[in-house]
Amino acid sequence: MTKTLVIAEKPSVAQDIVRALTPVSGKFDKHDEHFENDQYVVTSAVGHLVEIQAPEQYDVKRGKWSFAHLPVIPPHFDLKPVDKTKGRLNAVVRLARRKDVTQLVNACDAGREGELIFRLIEQYAGGAKPLGKPIRRLWLQSMTPQAIRDGFDRLRGEREMQGLADAARSRSEADWLVGINGTRAMTAFNSRDGGFFLTTVGRVQTPTLSIVVEREEQIRKFVSRDYWEIHAVFQAQAGQYPGKYFDPAWKKANAPLLPNGEPDPEQRADRLWTSAEARAIAEAVRGRPATVTEESKPTTQASPLLFDLTSLQREANGRFGFSAKTTLALAQSLYERHKALTYPRTDSRALPEDYLPVVKDTMGMLANSGMRHLAPFAQQALDQNYVKPTKRVFDNAKVSDHFAIIPTLQAPSGLSEAEQKLYDFVVRRFLSVFFPSAEFQVTTRISTVEAAGKKHSFRSDGKVLVRPGWLAIYGKEAATDEDEKDGKTLVPVKPGEQVNTESAEVKALKTRPPARYSEATLLGAMEGAGKLVDDDELREAMQEKGLGTPATRAAIIEGLLNEKYMLREGRELIPTAKAFQLTTLLRGLGVEELSKPELTGEWEYKLAQMEQGRLSRDEFMREIARMTEHIVRKAKEYDRDTVPGDYATLSAPCPNCGGIVRENYRRFACTGKSGGGQDACGFSFTKSPAGRTFELAEAEQLVRDKHIGPLEGFRSKAGWPFVAEIVLKHSDEDNNWKLEFDFGDDGKDPAETGEIIDFGAAPSLGPCPKCGAAVHELGANYVCERSVPTAAQPAPSCDFKTGKVILQQPVDEEQVRKLLATGKTDLLDKFVSMRTRRSFKAFLAWNAEEGKVTFEFEPRASKFPPRKTASAAPARAPAAKKAAAKTATAKAPAVKKAPAAKKTAAPKAPRKTSAAAGRQPSPALAAVIGPEPVARPEVIKKLWDYIKAHGLQDAKDKRAINADDKLRPLFGRDQVSMFDLAGIIGKNLEG
Repeated sequence: MTKTLVIAEKPSVAQDIVRALTPVSGKFDKHDEHFENDQYVVTSAVGHLVEIQAPEQYDVKRGKWSFAHLPVIPPHFDLKPVDKTKGRLNAVVRLARRKDVTQLVNACDAGREGELIFRLIEQYAGGAKPLGKPIRRLWLQSMTPQAIRDGFDRLRGEREMQGLADAARSRSEADWLVGINGTRAMTAFNSRDGGFFLTTVGRVQTPTLSIVVEREEQIRKFVSRDYWEIHAVFQAQAGQYPGKYFDPAWKKANAPLLPNGEPDPEQRADRLWTSAEARAIAEAVRGRPATVTEESKPTTQASPLLFDLTSLQREANGRFGFSAKTTLALAQSLYERHKALTYPRTDSRALPEDYLPVVKDTMGMLANSGMRHLAPFAQQALDQNYVKPTKRVFDNAKVSDHFAIIPTLQAPSGLSEAEQKLYDFVVRRFLSVFFPSAEFQVTTRISTVEAAGKKHSFRSDGKVLVRPGWLAIYGKEAATDEDEKDGKTLVPVKPGEQVNTESAEVKALKTRPPARYSEATLLGAMEGAGKLVDDDELREAMQEKGLGTPATRAAIIEGLLNEKYMLREGRELIPTAKAFQLTTLLRGLGVEELSKPELTGEWEYKLAQMEQGRLSRDEFMREIARMTEHIVRKAKEYDRDTVPGDYATLSAPCPNCGGIVRENYRRFACTGKSGGGQDACGFSFTKSPAGRTFELAEAEQLVRDKHIGPLEGFRSKAGWPFVAEIVLKHSDEDNNWKLEFDFGDDGKDPAETGEIIDFGAAPSLGPCPKCGAAVHELGANYVCERSVPTAAQPAPSCDFKTGKVILQQPVDEEQVRKLLATGKTDLLDKFVSMRTRRSFKAFLAWNAEEGKVTFEFEPRASKFPPRKTASAAPARAPAAKKAAAKTATAKAPAVKKAPAAKKTAAPKAPRKTSAAAGRQPSPALAAVIGPEPVARPEVIKKLWDYIKAHGLQDAKDKRAINADDKLRPLFGRDQVSMFDLAGIIGKNLEG
């Protein structure tokens, strides 16, 4: 008996198919990797099981990336298994090769990516020869059992799907060609001066970065302007109300233009651009009567649409501070592990038209769930018959590969706090989309004051919630008398009543630059990138696509962060010097197409034509090959010394001649005291030593202090990451200063050199908090006498040491005496954070638990009162928090917050955390640096301090680190290379 192999994209879909087919084809037996009955064998992938690669003879290893090997345009692509899912691939291949399997059904997701997943598996299963078995396509928009059975009754033929298959393969191969060749060409260009400067580019990654860079350029070039507003208070018989001056004759079309002829975005009807005019109007209207006209009308506000992945990531970032990556991981867990949400990697915000019964069943589940804060709303939706077949929610035309994210029929249990937050978020949106619109009464009041023959108008707006509708789900209620007292509504004015201008105050304000992107706003920009495209056809092609897909956008942002093209500061995404350098390079080489969304628009337009049979795959790939050759040729043939760009001038003078140091594409170089270069002394240093680009502030510090670090992000010539300090050292041979890496092997540490120290009659500053011996001043530190070789004790037995200057804060002997006597210094106020460059105040305190001098901060009163919670369960008092700690040495101290005192007041809501707040160290790493969440740069500094403080650099090779009892569980062996540290840290930080 012959059988049909059905390959789904995910195990959950395979199970759905089995449940749907059982009533019509018989019971299935469950095996480890598949289900089987007399007619069907049903199995699944887990996403991509196979990926494309160039044939071995075309592959170029990282160490050999040069223009001599570019461009790489293989005549065909080989396939290789995805490492993580080799077992699943082998199982699927075995089933496809079974002799009794005579037909395959592609049941992967309905779309280009699903088509690619199946086609690559089928090709890999065939090996050197085609598998040669007929293929049918199951095309589903809904996962209800009846929809699945209907789909099997209408299977599509292989020829019908050929256009989509060609488009899927072409997009994948084109991305490979542009990404690989672009990355290798830009890396080769930037590595011409030696070293290995990895410079990644990609069709989606680089335009996304360009969006962030262009916003940062606008911020840097923004020149703030002064403007004035007039705010008045009017007295009516019923009370007072506010109003703001505006010019009713103002029109945007008639507003003054900028010098470049562009419209001025800062022009507004309520802004005045001279102080004199504003003061004159305020003085003219003050105390004068005003006539009132008023328009009041009801308005409604419908609930937002259901969530797709991008809108969920955006709103979860704004509401909870979750990164896009975190939101996707939580949604995926709620989908796969808890079965509580539908498939999250979707770009649709609608449901299939046959999903109405499922929605009603889901409402019933929620109504009977234990969620007391939401269950009544689900019951109300059922009782009031809110769930209706509206096109706003149920529309097949708006359902793509998947439908919107909604709760499933399974009530979850055992959710983490973050999972519960996201689940509640989705449930509220699901409920609200069926509830009636919120109803408001909106009032616009114009108060006109006539003075000296001129009329001056003031606008007052009031908005009252009359019926909350869906807003009730979010805790909003209709307006009450209390709202009127709080100024949410306008006091009434009788028809024909004259009011008096009680006061008129001028407010001096400044225009603000555009806000930096957060993950939420960047996701929105990626989704709407088609709006940036001028060409109508290309813009239309990108309308539904944007940059990337909902499933890949989070990974694109994380990739830019990992490659150090962006930094995350709080919720802001800030492009680094490396990002500006890439932007400058692409502009200078004339290959800006790599940084523009038009490239995606053009591809989407042509791939759509291919799906419809209007463009051949060969023709499209020939165009991609020509584009790839153009990019490589532009980089290879560029022969000028620098690349044109907008470069900075350092405020720190040249350490050699006192001249002006300026930036160019590759270096910071002295241009002489004239600044023109004629009297330059030759001092310069690379902008990107070992592949890590200096930020401007770092270059300033290096030139000023001749030392910076330790810094992470460097790469060896073989591509291995490492951490080091950087110094400027004077070369007698060249009579100039040169940049060098400092790995701590200068031989100046007496504990390592064995040099005997004689403290003589030097007075003790106090007892060592670790061993009780005397503490003395020595070089740049205060040290325990037992931590260095002395005549009385040649072999050091203690490691206590604290710096005389910590984060630019001098620590004098008096403060050290206090520290040793009482365990804490006075409050010191000149510390400067190495990460944010901001000053801060702190105590230095001895932390006996960690055996370190750490920072302790002043306790602060809470800025906000404890949040009220609607939870029925009693609130739990949060556990005492341990704060981040770091040894306070002269080079790289870290911060220790004082443990919060126990309070008897109402407990606060749990503090929100984000990636910027830090990541959780593993137990092995926590044993060395402490268990508190910590940012990766702080881990580097803490680990480096520990290594230096305990003398763990190998005496013969300072780049080798010897493990002590604490480091051995972390390293997994007795010695590691300095180049291994970054990888070890990455494996031991969660989140």
